[in-house]
Amino acid sequence: MSQLLLCCGASAALHKGVDLASKLTQAGHRVRAVLTPTAARLVSPQLFEAVTSEPASVVELGPERRGSMDHIELSTWAEAVLVAPATADLISRLALGLGSDLVTTTLLAVPQGIPRMVCPAMNPNMLAHPAVARNLEVLAGDGWRVLETESGHMACGVDGLGRLPEVGVIVEAVAEWLRG
Repeated sequence: MSQLLLCCGASAALHKGVDLASKLTQAGHRVRAVLTPTAARLVSPQLFEAVTSEPASVVELGPERRGSMDHIELSTWAEAVLVAPATADLISRLALGLGSDLVTTTLLAVPQGIPRMVCPAMNPNMLAHPAVARNLEVLAGDGWRVLETESGHMACGVDGLGRLPEVGVIVEAVAEWLRG
């Protein structure tokens, strides 16, 4: 199995991220989570550490940092990268190559050729926005595999396309993706 870097954005689907980290670990992967600062306000990084037995990271600067260049250490540790849930904001920053937090600086530093998958999760109107569609196309063109969202009831109270796929679906997609 592989060393899988799981990067999580601040989506209402973030609770699935913890379960995803657990299931990927149970499948034999070493999983290290990196959360955006806002995601870490929604779900404690300690939950990710508890289910993976690996450190979870949020910030590179300040008292919570783990090393002198965490983004480099994380990017060279990763044998594959999974961004789930990927918010419209996180997708946009990745498509533009912005490095404004530990998640995005780490992903910018991941060597070319490392497998990358992004799993969008957002309100149907956000997913349908032309800018989000363009940004997903940019990521696909940059070599990212984009996992399709599911349709269903959303945390915002509407039904439609934009749900993060169920954890089992993502775990199976990762297994197929890594098999090549």
